[in-house]
Amino acid sequence: MGARHTGTTAASLVRDVGAYLDHLGAAKVALTGYCMGGRLALVAAATYPDRIAAAAAYHPGNVVTDAEDSPHRLVGQIRASVYVGGAMDDATFTDAQRQMLDDALTGAGVDHVVERYQARHGWVPSDTPVHDAAATARHWETLLALLARTISGGGAPHRG
Repeated sequence: MGARHTGTTAASLVRDVGAYLDHLGAAKVALTGYCMGGRLALVAAATYPDRIAAAAAYHPGNVVTDAEDSPHRLVGQIRASVYVGGAMDDATFTDAQRQMLDDALTGAGVDHVVERYQARHGWVPSDTPVHDAAATARHWETLLALLARTISGGGAPHRG
């Protein structure tokens, strides 16, 4: 997989998000990402704070790193409501990293939830060996609640 993505960077993917946002016009949007897409959803929320109303990341990886573009370093720019559902025993998003992200979001006053699912990294897609039906059902509950609250006007976000 790495060889296929050698020219793909977070910066280039976030530029693509900008092109999509331009095409959509002035509407506020929500982003949902899985695995590396979760990291990118958070980076995009920081890059386009006036356009992204909600960002969800499920079994994300590398959201707390030493890199300058690590999502936990960019949370001060996020105005979206954020939901992060991490996997258990995930070397790319450990319990310590989960706490660091939660602390950073709280410190920045971002409306957010950071949770740990009792499922393995990659649990949502039904065609994977680690698929977890109960965790996937919970994922849908949290995602639809986030969208109802932020996109469809289902209530004001809470901060912190």
